[in-house]
Amino acid sequence: MNINPNSASMLNLMDRSNIEKTSKDLENADDERLREVCQDFESIFLNMMMKEMRKNVPDSGIVEKSQGSLIFEDMYMEELSKEISKSENGIGLAKEMYEQLKNNEKVIIR
Repeated sequence: MNINPNSASMLNLMDRSNIEKTSKDLENADDERLREVCQDFESIFLNMMMKEMRKNVPDSGIVEKSQGSLIFEDMYMEELSKEISKSENGIGLAKEMYEQLKNNEKVIIR
């Protein structure tokens, strides 16, 4: 196969506007991925915080909690923390982390 640098496909790839567009698309994808990672971190933080808070609430009631109800409570707290972090601002941790990491251009998230 003969590759000629003057071919239309090579010129198209070497076109500066295409390179800039591809660069912008990658930046937007990286920004979105960074935002997702920050929200995931906030979700994990909230989940850990709620579990620790739950330890300080005494169990009440006549019947002891079953293993199933304990698993359900853990799953509920996990989903609740995900939904809180996905809300507009969550608790603000993800937003602040995003701003801090966005200003640091050397961060690479895969």
